[in-house]
Parts: sequence; structure tokens; C-alpha cells
Amino acid sequence: IKVMEFPSTTHIMRRYQNFLNHHRGPYVNVEMCTDVIRDRKINDTAGNCKPVNSFIQADQDVIKAVCGGGKNYRLFQSGQPFPVVTCKLKSGQTYPNCKYRGKLSTCDIVLGCEHGFPVHYERINREA
Repeated sequence: IKVMEFPSTTHIMRRYQNFLNHHRGPYVNVEMCTDVIRDRKINDTAGNCKPVNSFIQADQDVIKAVCGGGKNYRLFQSGQPFPVVTCKLKSGQTYPNCKYRGKLSTCDIVLGCEHGFPVHYERINREA
């Protein structure tokens, strides 16, 4: 018999808060990429400059609604396009001197959700 393990509420909330720190940016614009990424201490898993990071220009309740109350970890696509600021690392930049170039697009978003909470930004699906 295989027993399914469910993540703890604490684990899910920690991942949700990390997601918000990395991807919620209702007031982030293309000129703010470098400062926001530095201030929020966003880097890759090895502690280096993250090559790309996207900020969804929406409040957390609107972003959370994309998950649609899902029970398991699944991918959910938004039913409406969102403004997204995509910050790309300028070539030759190394930590801690990470500098980014931002681009604004409007697109559907795809989120990984766990028990109704977004925990992973998968990708933008298409530009509108």
C-alpha cells in the first residue's frame, strides 16, 4: 500500500511567501528590475545572479485566484492576460553586481499551485 504524503500547511505557506517575494510586483516597472531583485534578495539556487525573473503586476489575491482552489500540485493557466515585467540579466554580470533589463508584456500566466496557493511561476503562455 502506498501512502500519500501531504505537505504541511507551514511548508505550503513558506513556498507561497517565497513565490510572492519572487513574482508579485503590482508596482514593479521595467526600470525597477535591478533594485527590486537586489532588495528582495532574489538569486538562483546556487546564490548567483538569476538569469531571468518575472514580476506579475497584480495583487496577491488576483494572482492566487489563478489557482482556482486546486487541491493538488498542478499547473493552472490564467483565464485572462496579465501585465508581466520580465527582467533579464545583462550579459557579463556576476553576483552581487547583478544588473537587469526589463520588458513589459501582457500575457497569460501559468502557475504551479499547491492546495490553492501559487508556489511556482511556470512561464508566460503567449503574448497578447
